Parts: sequence; structure tokens; C-alpha cells
Amino acid sequence: MNRKKSPLSPHLVSFNDPEGTLKVVKQAVLELWEVINALTSLRPPKRERFRVTIFGSARIQSDSAIYQDVKWLATQLTQMQCDIVTGGGPGLMTAANEGSVAADPQDITRSIGIRIDLEAEQETNPFVEEVFRHRTFFSRLHQFVLISNAFIIMPGGIGTTLEALMVWQLLQVRHLDPIPLIMVGPMWRDLVNWANQYMIQGKTPLADPSDLNIPHCVDTVIEAIEIIEKTKQQWLTQ
Repeated sequence: MNRKKSPLSPHLVSFNDPEGTLKVVKQAVLELWEVINALTSLRPPKRERFRVTIFGSARIQSDSAIYQDVKWLATQLTQMQCDIVTGGGPGLMTAANEGSVAADPQDITRSIGIRIDLEAEQETNPFVEEVFRHRTFFSRLHQFVLISNAFIIMPGGIGTTLEALMVWQLLQVRHLDPIPLIMVGPMWRDLVNWANQYMIQGKTPLADPSDLNIPHCVDTVIEAIEIIEKTKQQWLTQ
């Protein structure tokens, strides 16, 4: 069998040749990205259970009303036979994982945490049953996208906003199959209103008006559950 000769190895390059070394490194990186792009085109088969990712602040304490709302939300979704996915850390991530475990005494569903290695490392919360670890935000966010059938965005800071906007953009450019992106609370409605003011209503439109219809902005977790119920029924028939 004839093998295609790699453009990296027509001849050996010495480290004493900076220009040649740099050329080899650049070519190797480009070829590595080609491999990564090919692998990211793969999609997992349909899973046994519907999976909902819940994003939200790591700073919220367990005695707050929103913590209890997220815990109740995860409990209701788990009783609907949904797996719950979070970042696996403290705050609202703990609330979601805790609600999942509390509603699943027979261990039928999974409480999943997708972690990121940081210098100021947050411990994985004790309610995570299955943990994945990443060294980069890029690979971590990609796993969220690969394994999720819906996203619920609760109030949060810069990290939560990054996650919400990433999913929003992937849905916008159709790199992600249409799935619910549900934003709960006034901060996200204000974000969409900001986008409308500056991206749509300005002199030069910076986005399509339909892009602003992608997120489902709701006021309560009850409304989020109603959207998940409808989506899950559709998913079951696919």
C-alpha cells in the first residue's frame, strides 16, 4: 500500500535551523487542527436519557432562594428521567447536582459534572456521580455541547455568560442542532434587550433579528420545565 508522504518529513531539520524548525512546528500544528476538526464532526448516538445542562453562579450560597429554586428544578427534571449536567463546582452547580441525587434514590439517572483545572481549583461538589476533567475551557465547553439536549441558564457571572453566549452562537450559525437555550431571570432578558438595541436597532445591523429569538427568556424555573417537557416528548419520538 502506498502511503502519502507527510510534508513534514522530506528531509530532517536541525534545531540549529530556526526558520526550518518554525516551519515544521507550524505545519504540525495545522495538521493537528485538521485531526481535531475531523474528530469534532463526530456526534454520539442517541442516549438512553435526555440530558439537561444547568449553568449558573458558583458564588450562590445554599441558604438563598435561588439555590433552592435550582435544586427544585433539578429534582423535577430528574423525576422526568433526565440526566443533570453542571460544571460540577459550588453554588448553583451544587444545587443542581444535589437536586438530581435527592430525586433519584434508585440511581437511575446520572448527576454529571464537567470540571476545569484552574490554579484556584474548586473542589468537585459531593453530589456529582460522574465527573469529567478538562485542562482548557475550549474542550470543556465542547463536551457540554456534545452531551446536552437542552441548556438552562440561571443567573451567573462572566463564566456563565461565556457559556450562554457560546451556545447561543453555535445555535445561530447552525453548528448545533436546534435545542432549547432557556435563560431564566431578568438579567438575561436585559442581555437580549441590549443585543436588540445595539445589534439590531443601530444604524448598521450587526445581527439578524431572528437571532434574538433563539434564547427562550423566562421568569421562573416552572416555565423552563414546561419547555423541557415539550422538547423531551419530541426527542422521544425521534
